[in-house]
Amino acid sequence: MRPPPIPGVRRPGLLAALVLALLTAVLVPTPHAAAADPLLSQGRPVTASSAESAAFPASAAVDGDPGTRWSSAFSDPQWLQVDLGAAASISQVRLSWEAAHAAEFEVRASADGTSWTTLHATAGGTGGDQTLNVSGGGRYVRVHGIRRATPWGYSLWEFQVFGTMSGPGDERLLSYGKPGVASTSQNDADCWECTPARAFDLDPASRWATSSTTGWTDPGWIYVDLGATARISRVVLQWEAAHARAYQIQVSPDAAAWTTVYGTATGTGLKQTLEVTGTGRYVRVYGTQRATPYGYSLWEFQVYGTGGAPTPPPAPPKDPADPPSLVWRDEFDGPAGARPDAAGWRADPGTGPNNELEYYTDHANAAMDGQGHLVMEARKQATPGSTCPRDPLTGSTTCQYTSARMNTGTRFHFTYGRVEARIKVPRGNGLWPAFWMMGADFLTGRPWPYNGEIDIMEVLGKDVKTSYSTVHAPAYHGGGGIGAPYTLPDGTGFSDDFHVWAAHWDSRGIVYTLDGRTVLTLSKEEVERTRGPWVFDHPFYIILNLAVGGDWPGPPDASTPFPSRMLVDYVRVYQ
Repeated sequence: MRPPPIPGVRRPGLLAALVLALLTAVLVPTPHAAAADPLLSQGRPVTASSAESAAFPASAAVDGDPGTRWSSAFSDPQWLQVDLGAAASISQVRLSWEAAHAAEFEVRASADGTSWTTLHATAGGTGGDQTLNVSGGGRYVRVHGIRRATPWGYSLWEFQVFGTMSGPGDERLLSYGKPGVASTSQNDADCWECTPARAFDLDPASRWATSSTTGWTDPGWIYVDLGATARISRVVLQWEAAHARAYQIQVSPDAAAWTTVYGTATGTGLKQTLEVTGTGRYVRVYGTQRATPYGYSLWEFQVYGTGGAPTPPPAPPKDPADPPSLVWRDEFDGPAGARPDAAGWRADPGTGPNNELEYYTDHANAAMDGQGHLVMEARKQATPGSTCPRDPLTGSTTCQYTSARMNTGTRFHFTYGRVEARIKVPRGNGLWPAFWMMGADFLTGRPWPYNGEIDIMEVLGKDVKTSYSTVHAPAYHGGGGIGAPYTLPDGTGFSDDFHVWAAHWDSRGIVYTLDGRTVLTLSKEEVERTRGPWVFDHPFYIILNLAVGGDWPGPPDASTPFPSRMLVDYVRVYQ
């Protein structure tokens, strides 16, 4: 039974008034300080496992009146839950207990009123006013009493839930940086650190893959722990070539019992955006049939929705202003013979890749001409002590040519903008002038092509009427790079005069222009949908070089003029 009620009298005596004041101070809660997030529970529909009588209904705990209360039957367990009307991110719960409080209880959240996630638990409840800072999401929030502190039931003056409502426009990425678990994973020379975490790092050039020794079998799976119950609305998968033909998207409250929210037996790989509806803390891709002889591999596995315990992802780079402003330039206006400005450029000496035949010198082959141009010169000049592929003309493996290559690698990086150069290229078999960019993480050890490469201009000296613009990434590189050839409108050669090559680069993709005329447009969305991850949303640096020989242009011959010169009038970057 309850403590006896205070007798109601028309004119209480001094002792009765004093008792009334003391009991009111103990039993009626003191108002709390304001919470940072809005109060979501007041006046919302509420249900309870029981009520002691009609005088103590469940609704009294959410009516905003600290003088009314809910009281339960005198047994364990008992609960009270409120329906917030829609999914919410819950940040705080306040409980104002009457004397009949819980010694052991939990605060739980649920998206559907059936599957519950515990936000707070204690076996040492002291009653009184409690402010619980929590993290989780759900439409329903419950106080679940496990063990009473008194012979009576459970009684709350106020049950308040604070947080933010999650409507359709509040959907956000829930999986970034969250722990993943997979059936197997690969970590060897063919797929370095292809662990589950790589699918949730928002790095499109890293991936998870099943093990090459034990995991190229069916089924294969990977799941992510969102940290708290969430309402899942969208899953984005960016498959590597080793994708699933048949797979399911599944959700679970405990990583043990799984519910399928999407399934297909005709998976096409590449990028797939799946609209789903499900509730759980764990989300799994469960592959049942491989599309290749290899295993399963995902560049990205992204889960969107409301609730969970999301880690804010890094802010994406900002698109350049319109119109952009000039932020970096080199007009090459130095005196004749002056070397490139060391504040903007560094030499890149050594032998070139791609079976090239030149040795790049330390700026000995690059200088101003005194007329506003940088001259990058290829010479027929042996470099003692160097090693190059065998020269078909001489049979020598000592580098028989020198040339120039320089970059802004440790001087200037940028993300997005318009980068352009005015260049006159040389003519001759085996010559290969280029104006291009490399992902800046190449400088810190990330190997090509995982860092990304943006080729703005490449011309082969054996066909100076054709220029090429291309991008290279892990899923498309070398001969499989994405790009296109183009020519001048009048059919003349690029070696006849200067031309302006530019790349207009932003979050939507890259538009290449020649003398202001669009020659190629690469859409990020289309590339992801048809070829693979887009890896170009991070800093890059600029490279200029004049190669001699190589797999693509072939070697020089007796007709190739030496010295040959690539002239650069300027390089400019706008953001």
